[in-house]
Amino acid sequence: MYAFNYQRPADVSAAASAAVADTDSRFLAGGQSLVQAMKLRLSQPSALIDLSGVAALAGITVTADTVSIGAMTRHDQVARSAEVARAIPALAALAGGIGDPMIRNAGTLGGSLAHADPAACYPSAIVGLGATVRTDRRSIPGDQFFTGLFETALAAGELITAVDFPIPKQAAYVKFKHPASRFAMVGVFVSQSASGVRVGVTGVRSHAFRWTAAETALAGNFTAKALDGLKLDATGLNADLHASAEYRAAMVATMTRRAVTEATGG
Repeated sequence: MYAFNYQRPADVSAAASAAVADTDSRFLAGGQSLVQAMKLRLSQPSALIDLSGVAALAGITVTADTVSIGAMTRHDQVARSAEVARAIPALAALAGGIGDPMIRNAGTLGGSLAHADPAACYPSAIVGLGATVRTDRRSIPGDQFFTGLFETALAAGELITAVDFPIPKQAAYVKFKHPASRFAMVGVFVSQSASGVRVGVTGVRSHAFRWTAAETALAGNFTAKALDGLKLDATGLNADLHASAEYRAAMVATMTRRAVTEATGG
């Protein structure tokens, strides 16, 4: 690990100012990905801006139609929140299935989204629920947030402050996880709301995406049967020693059926 400066601001304004003053700095949220990358010398920021002292960035607020979660809220806090479990049970279940207890007690929502790992779980909920990512500068629609492999719409020094998740009528998240890392080799988040059906997929391409063909099939009949015969094109999908592109494509169809069945209690 290379040498770096360390800062621990007390509020969002100070954190944003620190990032502007040092354009080669990085925000430190949970540190579950960034610190490991630094140890391997894959990331070499000149400074770390530790957000753990910014109390305003953590917390959960639930209204009649939205679950708002602060960027520094830990995965375990989301998983154990009775309010989240009542409003969007699938979101609480998703958080409870991330990594292991150590990861869930350290990792944060904002850190996960900013890192944008192609196999992370939260991105599927962002696109699967049509969430809005709020920053210190603007609000970014979930469909526009992930732009590529470990790439997002965030500008240099832009800080995620919270995420607003619309409360659906019904939803579910299922994943086929890697047995060691518990990252999603294939993860699918489905939801049905007044605005329509959404199917968010992670672990399959360079970043999370919506399977629009499945959304169309489910729009008039939100049951697993509506997906009979539907296949995802394997062209351009991830392929590695764990699974081929064709296998991942087949698993997306299977996981989507399971998610719909779980969402409807079928």
